[in-house]
Amino acid sequence: MIQQRERSLVLIKPDGVQRSLVGEIIKRYEKTGLKLVALKFVIPDEETVKKHYLSDKGWLESVGKKAISAYEKKGIEPPIKDPIECGQAVLNVLLKYIISGPVVAMVWEGSEAVGVIRKITGGTEPLTSDVGTIRGDFTIDSYKLADVDGRAVRNLIHASGSSVEAEKEIKIWFEDEEVIKYRLVQESILYDVNLDGIKE
Repeated sequence: MIQQRERSLVLIKPDGVQRSLVGEIIKRYEKTGLKLVALKFVIPDEETVKKHYLSDKGWLESVGKKAISAYEKKGIEPPIKDPIECGQAVLNVLLKYIISGPVVAMVWEGSEAVGVIRKITGGTEPLTSDVGTIRGDFTIDSYKLADVDGRAVRNLIHASGSSVEAEKEIKIWFEDEEVIKYRLVQESILYDVNLDGIKE
């Protein structure tokens, strides 16, 4: 059965805030019919960001392996060969990036929310993100440029990768009472089996 109330965490990162893209990003998600159920504007501390990325116990190794593989595909010798050490290096640059300024933390709800948000957001690397996605339309950063500068790729947004990941991440950024339960009129059009009651 399809979950009508799947939730996803979205963070507009410091570069998205600094480039005044908050309204545009929210509009993109809202126009699909997703419902905004929590929102806050914060400067995150290091502890929150560490909890966020390390909520998945295998994250360091997984990210490290991906980074090593990306270097090898380009025919470049990886600077760090141990996946966990490499993952830690990635975490260090992400920490510096995310705590550098305010972020907008949001929870979106709706049918297939995680997949819909990831489709709208685009791939992790802006350079290779599709035209029409947020990352593809609003930023031009690349892994290569980020590597040259020794920083995280500036890709505007974090979006949960799965519903399980989303529920863990939401608990890190929001208290239960900060996530609002309410009904939008448009939910009748999106989810009700019959369009009853439209005609007067």
